[in-house]
Amino acid sequence: MSALQKGHLLSAGDLTRDEAELILATAEELRSLADRPIKKLPALRGRTVVNLFFEDSTRTRMSFEAAAKRLSADVINFSAKGSSLSKGESLKDTALTLEAMGADAVVVRHWASGAPHNLANAGWSRSSVINAGDGTHEHPTQALLDAFTMTRHLGTGPTKSIDGRRIAIVGDVLHSRVARSNALLLQTLGAEVTLVAPPTLLPFGVETWGVQTSYDVDAVLPKADAVMMLRVQRERMNASYFPSVREYSRRYGLDARRMATLQDHAIVMHPGPMIRGMEITADVADSQKSVIVEQVTNGVAVRMAVLYLLLGGSEPAVSTHSSEESPA
Repeated sequence: MSALQKGHLLSAGDLTRDEAELILATAEELRSLADRPIKKLPALRGRTVVNLFFEDSTRTRMSFEAAAKRLSADVINFSAKGSSLSKGESLKDTALTLEAMGADAVVVRHWASGAPHNLANAGWSRSSVINAGDGTHEHPTQALLDAFTMTRHLGTGPTKSIDGRRIAIVGDVLHSRVARSNALLLQTLGAEVTLVAPPTLLPFGVETWGVQTSYDVDAVLPKADAVMMLRVQRERMNASYFPSVREYSRRYGLDARRMATLQDHAIVMHPGPMIRGMEITADVADSQKSVIVEQVTNGVAVRMAVLYLLLGGSEPAVSTHSSEESPA
């Protein structure tokens, strides 16, 4: 049974190509809402979405909250800090509480890899579970919004296919759930992925991911259609993975000189938040090749699509609502 049929989105690797393309096509419909004065649809009115965050992430939580509210769902934000969870309540008890509240979907971000899978598969709750980032494991909706951004700029044909497009993902792959989810999803969509990092920042077993790897960013960039720079996650580092910030920037940072080697159509991406001057310089982040701000807008549309498809909205997503949008 595929991911959407199970009613959860836990891993980018669970999605079939048809499912991934359905999410992207639905997001394309919903993306048009961002440009309208009234940005709300009644598609999920009466549904309840809970944002259950055990780890801070203002951007992701706000994106999911905006997505749910634009579909007219009710939203409950639940932070583990200062709650009964910090006093020792188990994940199971929390799940039972959410079930009692009538949650239809639970968006989970957790510091432990696999926590959303436990919530979805243990039978504690009938809610749809969406993985909003678990440990260093995965972040499937980030991969979907990245793929959506790529299809808008690089896609060809009526389905905006990225078959054969070359995507370079550069930086701290070892600690990056974004890199893992992108590697899985982009391959499903037919793209060729190259992970570029120092040897110390490539995970053990990366050869089983089905992607290419390189230690030489300057050899990879001229061939790339899209370059995604990863944040160096210093808060996760308790060992010396590279000599210094300056050395890392010199060898793996994207600056104007390196950007000049990119193809004319190539785009520059970053999942955020950026450390300007470390993995990417300010002039590159703010350049015409950069689609980093657009990724944020696209993230709301993609998360709307995921919520809509998982919760089985009773009405068509957008097409029939051109003149009957719900007031805010």
